[in-house]
Amino acid sequence: MSEFAGKTVLVTGASRGIGRATALAFAKAGASRLMIHYNTHKEGVDALAEEIRATGATAELIQGDLSTEPGIEKFCLTLVRQEAAIDILVNNAGSLVKRARLVESTPELFDEIFTLNVKSAWFISKAVAGGMIARKNGVIIHLSSIAARNGGGVGAALYASAKAAVSCFTKGMAKELAPQGVRVNAVSPGTVDNHFHELFSTPQMLDTMKSQTPAGTLGTNEEIADTIIFLSSDAARFIHGQTIEVNGGLYMA
Repeated sequence: MSEFAGKTVLVTGASRGIGRATALAFAKAGASRLMIHYNTHKEGVDALAEEIRATGATAELIQGDLSTEPGIEKFCLTLVRQEAAIDILVNNAGSLVKRARLVESTPELFDEIFTLNVKSAWFISKAVAGGMIARKNGVIIHLSSIAARNGGGVGAALYASAKAAVSCFTKGMAKELAPQGVRVNAVSPGTVDNHFHELFSTPQMLDTMKSQTPAGTLGTNEEIADTIIFLSSDAARFIHGQTIEVNGGLYMA
């Protein structure tokens, strides 16, 4: 029996990229129930649900715009109403939104980036933590970024700052919840060859990142998902409050 058998896993931002790979990896690893969040990419999440169900797991779709406070509130209320006993939460939803230099930034862009990347992870964690505490068991995994360590590329300072906040509250949340039987950690991807960088990076930028990476390649969604699976497993039972850098050696702490 897989240690994930009977477990309910919630993955946000699961219609593509790292979130999609993570949800499918949990299903293949034996998780019984996948709750998969998406915002606009319905076609992608429908295809993912079919793949999950083919493994024998159940797949439940939850739509929500996590870039706004009303969207976060509605999503969290949906979780409460469903009374889902979530065993593992992966706060993957996030985006750079758009590149903007300091002189190009606006209060609206600032708020959108921090709401989507920081506020959503915090309040979704709040929504599920009560049940985990009551059961004295649970795992929360946040997605940070190498940008939190190096400030990001030109025009990505707000996104980098948001991800730094995620890495920081991972530690505080872990200190608070570890005595309650809940483990909290984060995964910090380097440059991953996926839809995110199709939107926000040029081929030249990716070639530069590849040349600067000791491993000589860009990362894959599946490599990040594998790390999330490990951190959610009993093999990582004594790991608390860590942000694990997965970047092919591009950044070494």
